[in-house]
Amino acid sequence: MAAKWIETIVGSLEQKKQYKQLMARVEALPEPYRGAAKALHRYVMYRGGILDGDTLTTMLGDLVDLWERAVADGTPVRAIAGDDPVEFAETFLQAYGGRQWIDKERERLRKTIDAAEDNNRKEESA
Repeated sequence: MAAKWIETIVGSLEQKKQYKQLMARVEALPEPYRGAAKALHRYVMYRGGILDGDTLTTMLGDLVDLWERAVADGTPVRAIAGDDPVEFAETFLQAYGGRQWIDKERERLRKTIDAAEDNNRKEESA
């Protein structure tokens, strides 16, 4: 019962465990792959703003798999990230359509503008 209460407050404990395991895999990568993976992870965490833990762990798992395969195949970092690493990161993020923190703000903005428009119509018709 306590675990359910804690998960309600802080999120899924299983997802946190998965996240830590995935980050341990990132740390186990040799350089320069580790540095590239950490940089890409940091970017997608800031830029993506994904709220859904399942989407986040899937995305991070795919990211780690990508870099582990690159290590195994001897693929250079630049061959993965391309000439523009930001473009690569943005394209990578597009594959994961989970709910993002900005979605709530977008909806709030839409509702506020709709309400303002409704109030404006009421005042004009009075």
